[in-house]
Amino acid sequence: MDAALLEQMLLGALLALSVYLPLRCGQLSLATPGFYAIGGTVAALLSTRIPAFAGTGASSPLPALLLEMALAGLLAGLLALAIGGTVLRLRGIYLAIATIALVEILRVITLNLPFTGGALGIFGIPQPFAGASGYAGFTLVLLAVVCWLCSRLEQLRLGRAMAAIRDDELAASCVGIDTAAVKLNAFVLSALLAGLTGALAAHFLNSWNAKLGSFDASITTLAFVVFGGSRTWLGPVIGGLLLTALPELLRPVGDLRLIVFGLVILLGPVLFPQGLITPQRLQGLGQWVAALGQQLRVRISGVRRP
Repeated sequence: MDAALLEQMLLGALLALSVYLPLRCGQLSLATPGFYAIGGTVAALLSTRIPAFAGTGASSPLPALLLEMALAGLLAGLLALAIGGTVLRLRGIYLAIATIALVEILRVITLNLPFTGGALGIFGIPQPFAGASGYAGFTLVLLAVVCWLCSRLEQLRLGRAMAAIRDDELAASCVGIDTAAVKLNAFVLSALLAGLTGALAAHFLNSWNAKLGSFDASITTLAFVVFGGSRTWLGPVIGGLLLTALPELLRPVGDLRLIVFGLVILLGPVLFPQGLITPQRLQGLGQWVAALGQQLRVRISGVRRP
């Protein structure tokens, strides 16, 4: 597989997890592209305007990238913390509309700032890796860490509280869960992940402009989660990987690829209303693997008998 395509798939999986975190507590937030754009803008400005981050010009040191990602995630998280208390009072489609408005506000602000390059954006962002394979390896490690953290979150008190709010917010409030604080935590974690992903993407793309954080990106990232499934962290990862790769894999069919891609997104929720990956399917798969392993052990032990 082409390393550049693999990197795009991994970035899509990270953005899908950013959408998944608020959805885990029943919040339909589409603000991920806005925080993603903040992260990319921070990295682009730091690496092209500040010598300590720019390195030799064409290339930049890896520690600078890590610091940019940390700062981008921090800024996105602080913005989410500042506005989350107000925005998260809304629910359902009203929250979705509010977060789409946030994405558009951030896009328009970025377009009109004098130091962000306007519609053209920022070009010539230094490269911390020699090629796409370096980015893919780094992003794969990052995705593995984030997946592990999401898996741990499902077992922690915060994760259980998020699941309780998703199932019944009133019941969760009645048993003593601070629903406002839990939803705000999920929103901030989502913004932090989107911000650091944007910082990494800015270097990979070698240029950055406000168009990368738009309404279209909100719908695309939501499709990752709807297609893959929102009941477990593995669903968004699979959805992000598959739907990012599909348009490129369908490129040989020409203009028909857009029709096929649209049919996949349309039929996916119809055939799999809960997404491709659900806890029940994972449990069934685990039981099937365990049974298969048991059969193999029996056969191996039978062969070894004299």
